Amino acid sequence: MAVIYGETVKTDEYLIIYLDSLRINSVLNFDLYIKKAGEYILYRSARLPFEEKNRQNLLDNNIDRLYIPLDNRRNYQEYIEGNIREIIEDPQIKESTKAGIVYDSAKLLVKDVLNNPTLGENIKRSQAMVEATVTLILRGQSAFHNLLRVMSFDYYTYTHSVNVCTFSLALARYIGIENVRELNDLGTGALLHDVGKTKISETILNKRGPLTKSEMQLVKKHPRWGCDIIKETDIINPESYFPVIEHHERENGSGYPNGIGADKTHAYSKIVAIADVFDAMTTKRVYRDAMAAFPALKTMFDDKGAFDKHLLEHFTRLMGPSKLSDL
Repeated sequence: MAVIYGETVKTDEYLIIYLDSLRINSVLNFDLYIKKAGEYILYRSARLPFEEKNRQNLLDNNIDRLYIPLDNRRNYQEYIEGNIREIIEDPQIKESTKAGIVYDSAKLLVKDVLNNPTLGENIKRSQAMVEATVTLILRGQSAFHNLLRVMSFDYYTYTHSVNVCTFSLALARYIGIENVRELNDLGTGALLHDVGKTKISETILNKRGPLTKSEMQLVKKHPRWGCDIIKETDIINPESYFPVIEHHERENGSGYPNGIGADKTHAYSKIVAIADVFDAMTTKRVYRDAMAAFPALKTMFDDKGAFDKHLLEHFTRLMGPSKLSDL
């Protein structure tokens, strides 16, 4: 069984990558394979330059996806992060492909962050990936729709983090926030909003039944833990901390960890709160199936006083032509 867009499906040892992610005349530090008759065949060894003639040869044979060994993943990720700006600006690459490359790379990056959240280099990489996503989002609503098409809706903390970042930036852009620094600060906070969950056992996070009172109290600590973890690196801007500690706060003061209301909750946090709950409801969990977008939005509207009403209305318009009067 192959792996799709950076996620291992079963036991295969290869990762599918986009041909368009490879820059012409760059030296690759990972092996490239093609697949024929179910067999993986070495196409080009690491440390060799990838030239236009190589690209054209692959296209002539209708090959637009390649494979790399999973043990080369880190090298490939470093390569993509080093070239992400050029990939986004390349007019020859389809916008849908750019979205796929950015989304897949962000997922792999967040995996690294969650494995070592106090490593300053991982936080810097997160900021750079957010900047790339902001650049893509600022291209217009079609960029968001392209990202939406490649999103994973099987819930993992790393996919959830990338989805929440994407939804948050798209909503911010939709309501008219175009200042790049503001979007970068919001996006960084959104991408890192659940980093505190690294202190919680997977057994609790993926529990099929209801959480006990003590388990719930433990889960409610993750916003504070997230801030504590990030503060160890002392890298991100102060505004980026708000979504980390406040994404579970609610307009009516019923949220956690501080139980603050609308007047004391930062605008970034209100955006991320909507993105966080929507993605959690519309992704498949080990203990329940995913909800469709419309029922999820209706549930959020029915939770009176939980979310900023105007932001939720804007988010509903962003997600499609649903009639607000029906919600």
